[in-house]
Amino acid sequence: MAKVLLEMKNIIKTFPGVKALDNVNLKVEEGEIHALVGENGAGKSTLMNVLSGIYPYGSYEGDIIYNGEVCKFEKIKDSEEKGIVIIHQELALVPYMTIGENMFLGNERGKRFAVDWDETYGKADEYLRMVGLRESSKTLIKDIGVGKQQMVEIAKALSKNAKLLILDEPTSSLNETDSKALLDLLLKFKKQGMTSIIISHKLNEVSYVADKITVIRDGSTIETLDKHKDDINEDRIIKGMVGRDLTDRFPKREEKKIGAVNFEVKNWTVYHPIYHDKKIVDNVSMKVHKGEVVGISGLMGAGRTELAMSIFGKSYGQNISGELYINGQKEDLKTIREAIEKKLAYVTEDRKGNGLVLTNTIRENTSMANFEGISNKQGVIDRDLEYQIAADYAKKLKTKCPSVEQNVGNLSGGNQQKVLLAKWMFTDPDVLILDEPTRGIDVGAKYEIYCIINDLVSEGKSVIMISSEMPEVLGMCDRVYIMNEGQMVGELTGEEATQELIMAQILKSSKGA
Repeated sequence: MAKVLLEMKNIIKTFPGVKALDNVNLKVEEGEIHALVGENGAGKSTLMNVLSGIYPYGSYEGDIIYNGEVCKFEKIKDSEEKGIVIIHQELALVPYMTIGENMFLGNERGKRFAVDWDETYGKADEYLRMVGLRESSKTLIKDIGVGKQQMVEIAKALSKNAKLLILDEPTSSLNETDSKALLDLLLKFKKQGMTSIIISHKLNEVSYVADKITVIRDGSTIETLDKHKDDINEDRIIKGMVGRDLTDRFPKREEKKIGAVNFEVKNWTVYHPIYHDKKIVDNVSMKVHKGEVVGISGLMGAGRTELAMSIFGKSYGQNISGELYINGQKEDLKTIREAIEKKLAYVTEDRKGNGLVLTNTIRENTSMANFEGISNKQGVIDRDLEYQIAADYAKKLKTKCPSVEQNVGNLSGGNQQKVLLAKWMFTDPDVLILDEPTRGIDVGAKYEIYCIINDLVSEGKSVIMISSEMPEVLGMCDRVYIMNEGQMVGELTGEEATQELIMAQILKSSKGA
């Protein structure tokens, strides 16, 4: 029988007005990969923050028993000294420092007042090789992609002699190739005896990599499934997460009412904001009808986000050329304010960095893009009206919060996404561009956002959905544009679109065929 490395017993964690964890129990055996799954706000990240000392001993009830010893971690350094290392969903790397500097930041090599740079970079290169990353440790973080940055975080964890590695949504920002590489790395570490806990909403990845799966719902442990004993499938996991069978991942629209073209771009070209001769969007043309969900599919780096941002008030790029039409009228939207006034909205893929002000309340974030909607003729904001509008959207979108006066930073990812949607819905757009609208959120919250999208198009609005999740594109879109290397390389109806057809178009265009 395998040795129990970690046991968390009867963990209770309370925040003002909310019991985040209610007698949660978790048992992890040495050398296994253990997955934690649950809806946004279920308590997964909170539990791991308790384990790692981010929430110190005394701020919660219950016991942490690690390697047979009762642990009372006062800070994250205490857990790291025991070999427990956590990698958060938002990577904690400094862009303008090298890989080596980041790897040993706060854990410098050398004597007290003198860093030994030879040892720093030599050791960093060793750990990079362990994770299969062929980059010089003297490379700046800003010069490598997100997938490689995730590998740097794992190499950094290894440099701290990790025995228990905790990964919170490690593949949420990665493409399929990088995700597979990371999961295979965890399986390699498992063979070497390392124990891992992975939090993920991607159930296919959980099924692929995990030995055991613990389901948490509403702050309580529901069950632990064992790959070697239980019949584990995605439907079984989802039922545990949401408390019911989710028979259809994508809600059906009762009646599709697709009308006239109300948004069109022609021959749209965008150059990189810094590298003046680098073309990011190359002669793109597309159109969207009223009441239609149009998908833009493609690999990471295809130029989809850059296209969307350049359309939205030229918020990305330089030397932008081409024509843009809204309801048949040619428009030149030079600023974000002009785009909003013309009933265009863009929901960013980076909700925490660019979409929301995390230190502000739900109320303040909801009204942020439309102060005119809560102000009188003199421009004075009506706080009561602002509160009521925020509360109405929270109710409509089923945002889980004790009050709209709660700071957005204290919400789960799925609920933050709903606040971001509310912010742009309050501008009453005719065309809503959604960039990775369900990234990092669970199946239950995804379903609710799909329902919101269906409601919007049933009102005659248009939705452009940029998504790296192929099932989402196929399940929600009436038409799909395929983008690769800055160009539109294909267009398919929702009925004819398949994963194989989309990938074939991408690969064909990449070969220059």
